[in-house]
Amino acid sequence: MSKPRGKTFERIVRESLALFNEHGERNVTTNHIAAHLGISPGNLYYHFRNKEEIVYQIFCQYRDCLTERLAMPVDRALTAADLGAFLDTAFDVMWRYRFLFHDQPGLLARNPQLQQDYLEFVNSTFRALLFGHFREFVRLGLLRIDDADIEPVMLNIWLVVKFWFAFEEAAHPHDRSGAAYSRRGVRQVLTLLKPYVQPDFQPVFNALLERTA
Repeated sequence: MSKPRGKTFERIVRESLALFNEHGERNVTTNHIAAHLGISPGNLYYHFRNKEEIVYQIFCQYRDCLTERLAMPVDRALTAADLGAFLDTAFDVMWRYRFLFHDQPGLLARNPQLQQDYLEFVNSTFRALLFGHFREFVRLGLLRIDDADIEPVMLNIWLVVKFWFAFEEAAHPHDRSGAAYSRRGVRQVLTLLKPYVQPDFQPVFNALLERTA
């Protein structure tokens, strides 16, 4: 029987996310989390048997957040402006859950359930979201990407989005600005798309680039 979720459960998840992002998941123990919250370790263990369960719950939040916020609109067609909105949203969510990607091989190796569900999410749900948006941008004539190229182009975009904040925090350790990191990340993805921009989309695309300068 699952335990009821309440304010303490939500506080543990919320504050653990903040601690993992700030200090790294491997440097934070359940005792650190309990002390930070001002609760006993026993109270924390009532809700979560171990740190891996907390990490898994945060992943579930990340998965649901990304799925909801990047969903294709159901009441209208995509427009040129949606490219910028898509990238802004992707980087915003990745910044919020950035610890998940700083030592991902180790994180997944220590948590088999997380590994299984993460790979299923990336290879199914997220892949469909990413490909769905960009195939629609191609269909609308905003971008021209051949069928043979769309897989490697999407992979390059995903690699930049996924690991951008780890790169930024290593390159600029004293400038921990999520907004600045995200702006540079969006510009990096737009640069990858430059060769595929169609003439009618060029003015909007140039405006997106200027916004990230």
